[in-house]
Amino acid sequence: MRDQFPDFRLGNVLATSFTATLTERHGNAVERIPTPQRLVDWLAVNGLAVDSCTTAQLEFARELRESIHAVATATALQDTLPPSAIQIINDCSIQGRAAATLTPEGNRQWRLGSESCVEDALSVIAADAISIIAGERDGKLALCASPTCQAAFFDTSQSRTRKWCDMNTCGNRQKKARFKASHRKTGTGTPTGTT
Repeated sequence: MRDQFPDFRLGNVLATSFTATLTERHGNAVERIPTPQRLVDWLAVNGLAVDSCTTAQLEFARELRESIHAVATATALQDTLPPSAIQIINDCSIQGRAAATLTPEGNRQWRLGSESCVEDALSVIAADAISIIAGERDGKLALCASPTCQAAFFDTSQSRTRKWCDMNTCGNRQKKARFKASHRKTGTGTPTGTT
């Protein structure tokens, strides 16, 4: 049954990976957490395992996701941050009970206050969003150059000039489009028998 859902887009930054559970926001939007179980799956993949999720918790998660996206987009554009979105992020961060723990390998791992509490997991995501939006980490928020995507991502490249949220998706599509356009311009088409 899970095979029918689109793959998750996973990144190195929890908050922007969470906003990537809705992609192609300015085209044919792709919802990557359409059911409560898919949110449980996404949280588990990101080290925030919970036992279950209700429909109400899924709706709350989506509200947090859209608030993070709105604030991250405003930050990337150097616009005024939307107060209602800030409030949702802050409320979510405050209400959860999660603690950072250190693994024997020296990695940070989150321990949720309750194994089944989605709100605890969402508080970790909200705190991560606060960290990157407040400029506490080395990098900058940027928007994907794809006109149909425009996802917020955290650019940690040395020059801070990354253009795509993900080179394997949006960047690759743009490269293919440029390639096809240049072949049309020069009159060389795709060789017969290839797709």
